[in-house]
Amino acid sequence: MTLAGHAGRSSGRLALLPAALAMLGPFSVDTYLPAFPAISGSLGASAIEVQQTLTAYMASFAVMILWHGALSDAFGRRRPILVSLAVYALASLGCALAQNVGQLWMFRMLQGFSAGAGVVIGRAIVRDRLAGAEAERMLSLVTMIFSISPAIAPVIGGWIVSLSDWHAIFVLLCVLSLLLLAACWRYLPETLPASKRQPFHPAALWRNYRQIFLSPPFQLKAGAIAFNFSGLFLYVASAPAVVTRHLGLGPGEFGWLFIPSVAGIFLGALAANRMAGRAGPGQQIRLGFTLLVLAGVLNVGYHALLPPALPWTVAPLFLYTMGMSMVAPGLTLLVLDLFPQIRGTVASCQSFTMTLLSAAVAGLVSPLLDHSMLALAAGQFAFALTGLLLWRIAAARKAVPRQQ
Repeated sequence: MTLAGHAGRSSGRLALLPAALAMLGPFSVDTYLPAFPAISGSLGASAIEVQQTLTAYMASFAVMILWHGALSDAFGRRRPILVSLAVYALASLGCALAQNVGQLWMFRMLQGFSAGAGVVIGRAIVRDRLAGAEAERMLSLVTMIFSISPAIAPVIGGWIVSLSDWHAIFVLLCVLSLLLLAACWRYLPETLPASKRQPFHPAALWRNYRQIFLSPPFQLKAGAIAFNFSGLFLYVASAPAVVTRHLGLGPGEFGWLFIPSVAGIFLGALAANRMAGRAGPGQQIRLGFTLLVLAGVLNVGYHALLPPALPWTVAPLFLYTMGMSMVAPGLTLLVLDLFPQIRGTVASCQSFTMTLLSAAVAGLVSPLLDHSMLALAAGQFAFALTGLLLWRIAAARKAVPRQQ
């Protein structure tokens, strides 16, 4: 094999493995949603108790995502990923064998503790190996592959429930994690040399987390990513109200909301991939924010004048998610490069910021706004404008020379 061929295959694996690892999160959530009624009947649990299995997963996911990066900075990138996949496989098997809803809660929490390692450490691996346009191109490729999962996971879950029962969903997740474990064991490189690892003890961790979270550039840039994503998550959290109440569609027609969103994410990532190296990160980010603002203007303008209707209610989501995924790769690299010596911890903190704001959107903002499509459109527009404002402040701070 030629050197070029070997490099191409290595680059392909570097994109496929982080993307596949990141897909565990959406598959952990979306695949079993169609099985809620079956789980309720099988375990003799109420609808609220079954819903709380999702809460248990999300809570443990949010807590542990803050630690995956620090573990990878201390022990290398490979080991935490391999351990997390093994834990996830055991947790999935435990979910499949659960005899009551309490056991399901426990094993869903264990899934949440382990599922976030891939999405956090995967970004650090890409940045360890690549820089500049190559890193932007790789992150956008990871996003393109990852964007498929929210669209296909509920479909696969629905097929499994119709052909078998809900236990088979968690058996599938167990098998997928074992296949990923084998692939990572064979192909995932260790990208952090021992000489660059950080001590894993309370004083060092406190110093690193304090340095990151008190950094204004981190708060501004990570905040811009989080607010952009929250504009999408507002619609995800409000999906039942949007689809059934406002659009008058049935339970099987959620694709009207999710397909335009996924298509926008995919095409935005594709555009970012093509622009990498031809345009600087700043130009790419500005174009993405232009699409975000345009989507907000169209969304608010339509719903201020006309009632919800297809396809006009969902069309702005395509533009919004396209802009969001054009902004994300370049801005993510800028965040990771703020503290090059602890990129894993930075990736954890950025993911934690996004997860925390998304949780607030689901628990507080969505219930306040989902009574009206105009209110949801205005809320999404406000999130986009906040992200733009944070980015502009960050850019202005960088442009102003420091006083000597």
